[in-house]
Amino acid sequence: MSRTIVMTTPAPPRTVHVEHCMGTVFSIDIRDPGPWAEAIAAVTAWLHRVDAVFSTYRADSDISRLQRQEMTIQDADPLVPEVLDLCQRMAAETDGFFSAYWDGQLDPTGLVKGWAIERASRLLSEHGSHHHAVNGGGDVQTVGEPAPGKSWRIGIADPLHRDHILSVVTGRGIAVATSGVAERGKHIVDPHTRRPADELASVTVVGEFLTSVDCYATAAFAMGAGALPWLEALPGHEALVVSSSGTSRSTSGLRL
Repeated sequence: MSRTIVMTTPAPPRTVHVEHCMGTVFSIDIRDPGPWAEAIAAVTAWLHRVDAVFSTYRADSDISRLQRQEMTIQDADPLVPEVLDLCQRMAAETDGFFSAYWDGQLDPTGLVKGWAIERASRLLSEHGSHHHAVNGGGDVQTVGEPAPGKSWRIGIADPLHRDHILSVVTGRGIAVATSGVAERGKHIVDPHTRRPADELASVTVVGEFLTSVDCYATAAFAMGAGALPWLEALPGHEALVVSSSGTSRSTSGLRL
């Protein structure tokens, strides 16, 4: 199910499209003038292709077939080796706290959504958009500005009180991702202990590119108490960490 809304109010122009995919809701918010139907069609086709290839809920997806050993990586969609290579890189960068394997099963979905959103944003840029945001289930990639001289404003939900906004991140051309218990409970596992990570309630990471930002948020959540020092040393990124008791701490450069 999808719908497109074209806003015709005075500047800045705005086209908003909402797409249901991957078990969540994606919004495409374009702040440039012009017709955007072709670009939006390309983005939605891309998102559904990613879902068809990587969904662990679809029995016919490439990932599900790989899990059942019904096909090899060489026979899979070319997106599969590309994503697995990225997963290996993220695992190396995070000391193994990010992993594409859970309970011995291949499952790269911890990277896929952020990567798909970042690529969707790139598609919009290739179609001529200089100012837009793509949001998938609260993970956001922005480009440019929402209006001349304005910054994007992205709310960070309180993981323990979902109707409350904990803080607001502002910036131009930023990516923001959150990993935590608010949406799916204790679903993130520490790959080293193979036990659910339970020391934190959420980790929000801010950077430039959503693929890495999303993976860093997942890895930091799995780290537990060691997350904030690791995030503080991460070049070009800032973060907000919420403990399981609700205490919030941020890296030194985060503007809230």
